[in-house]
Amino acid sequence: MSGVILTGLGLAALGFGARYALRQMPNAAKTFNEAMKNLPKFEESSASSKYYKGGFDQKMNRREAALILGVGPSANKAKVKEAFKKAMSVNHPDRGGSPYLASKINEAKDYLEKHAR
Repeated sequence: MSGVILTGLGLAALGFGARYALRQMPNAAKTFNEAMKNLPKFEESSASSKYYKGGFDQKMNRREAALILGVGPSANKAKVKEAFKKAMSVNHPDRGGSPYLASKINEAKDYLEKHAR
């Protein structure tokens, strides 16, 4: 018997909560629209300015290898290895990444390790 009473009270609370939410919806929509008007406008040039916009060079060089791995051109082998692991974990073809990008990441790692200062 107490289970039936608790179920009834729960359904009543749910009904009152839903009624309150429905009554507040016009106010919520108005508040949401006002908030959206106050947001700064999205500018594509400022959002993508931190990324390199050029394509790949014909032959790998130190600058391009450093850009691909996200390290400095004079990075040591340990930093290169760590950056390589991070880049490959995201771009590996077995995990849905591009085989072409994976080959460029491998090429960049090989170049920087070979030409380490």
